[in-house]
Amino acid sequence: MDRNEKLQELIRSLRDQKLTVGFAESCTGGALSAFLTEQPGVSDIFLGSVVSYSNEAKVDLLGVRRDTLMQEGAVSETVARQMAHGVRRQLKTDWSVAITGIAGPTGGTPSKPVGTVCFAIAGPGFEDSRKEIFSGDRKTIQTTSVDYAVAWLKTVLDKK
Repeated sequence: MDRNEKLQELIRSLRDQKLTVGFAESCTGGALSAFLTEQPGVSDIFLGSVVSYSNEAKVDLLGVRRDTLMQEGAVSETVARQMAHGVRRQLKTDWSVAITGIAGPTGGTPSKPVGTVCFAIAGPGFEDSRKEIFSGDRKTIQTTSVDYAVAWLKTVLDKK
């Protein structure tokens, strides 16, 4: 199944369950939102997104805690969870997805190499986060992150 078919399945699942979603994106720079909004008529399920590339935007727009950023850095599951909760609260969505990571080519460290991406999903009675390490150039890491988020949210919704 190609990536557009997976996206169509996610959209159908949200519509069938009469659910809304919003995104908090950092390293993907709005690519997840752009991918979803390429599909006509998604305004019934997609309420918006926050592209919080800087730490200040994460704090000011999403309510990420400064102490978490100082202790763990922007690329952590804790920050991803706070981003997911923040965007869900701000946009009043049923579900939210957050993505924060290092798309490269610079910015990696031994403990967080380029390709490290943290994801979080928040919804009614649900919260989970994951850390993945993807390989490839910047665009590949961003695209892989978007595809991963779409697939994971679809899996979560299918279990509800």
